[in-house]
Amino acid sequence: MSDHPTNFQGSIPDAVRDAIVAKIPDAHVTVQGGGGHFTIEVVSPVFAGKGMLESQRLVLGSIKHLMAGDMAPVHAVDSLKTRAP
Repeated sequence: MSDHPTNFQGSIPDAVRDAIVAKIPDAHVTVQGGGGHFTIEVVSPVFAGKGMLESQRLVLGSIKHLMAGDMAPVHAVDSLKTRAP
């Protein structure tokens, strides 16, 4: 894990979780990591019948604002797992 500089105030894992739940309200979200690198697992019925890429795009789209810019709080998503319950 590297040390990624950011000017973000507050809990980055909470911000990631909140952004995903805002886009996928019934999701159970686990976020781990720090230093700009995170592991995310999302379980939701919305993924039923969707392919891996489509599911991951849905999640990444919900946090893209946290990954934008030089001082973005999220530098990398090292692992993203999505599945239906």
